Amino acid sequence: MRLAKFLAHAGVASRRAAEGLIAEGRVTVGPEVVTDPARDVDGSIPVAVDRRVVSIPSERVVYALNKPKGVVSTAKDTHGRRTVVELVPAERRLYPVGRLDADTTGLILLTDDGELAELLMHPRHEVPKTYRARVADGPVPDGALRRLRSGLALDDGPTLPAKVDQPRPGVLEITLREGRKRQVRRMCEAVGHPVVKLERISFGPLALGGLKAGEHRLLSATEVAQLRR
Repeated sequence: MRLAKFLAHAGVASRRAAEGLIAEGRVTVGPEVVTDPARDVDGSIPVAVDRRVVSIPSERVVYALNKPKGVVSTAKDTHGRRTVVELVPAERRLYPVGRLDADTTGLILLTDDGELAELLMHPRHEVPKTYRARVADGPVPDGALRRLRSGLALDDGPTLPAKVDQPRPGVLEITLREGRKRQVRRMCEAVGHPVVKLERISFGPLALGGLKAGEHRLLSATEVAQLRR
């Protein structure tokens, strides 16, 4: 197995991030510092990151968390803010799958399976994610809804078509198949209805369900298999 893939399976980081760790000279195989992510390893010689030996667990885990407002979607925060990882006590080293900005609440996944995380976040897979947005100056007129659905020109390029419903005046449910920074907020602002409150209510086949803010649960093997598909 290639070294970068080994680190991803061990839950150290996504494969791309693991390649960065290797390039920085932070990974050793036995006593040797290895800078080639394609180096073959089989676990017979200890692999370490920053002198800490890592291994591939026999079974990896995925948690669903209802992220509260003000919590950041990183493993560590340089400003001392609370992180999603701190809300899921586990013996394993967990990483969030993608990000929600600090003001956005709702469903986020945490896992020690770097390969699965990379699959879920890769743009080519277009994993759908649904957000419920309460917006200003509702109800949103049909013209604005059509613009959201067909795609908008943002400063980082046009958005893909989105599924957009308005279950009640001033509340939108928006399903995206891409994941740009603050995308829902920027889309709504572009049609003249800034977001007042934003929550992610589904990720792929998974729904937030009855999880309360700050609560988490371990996904079943069936749910993880659904995510992989």
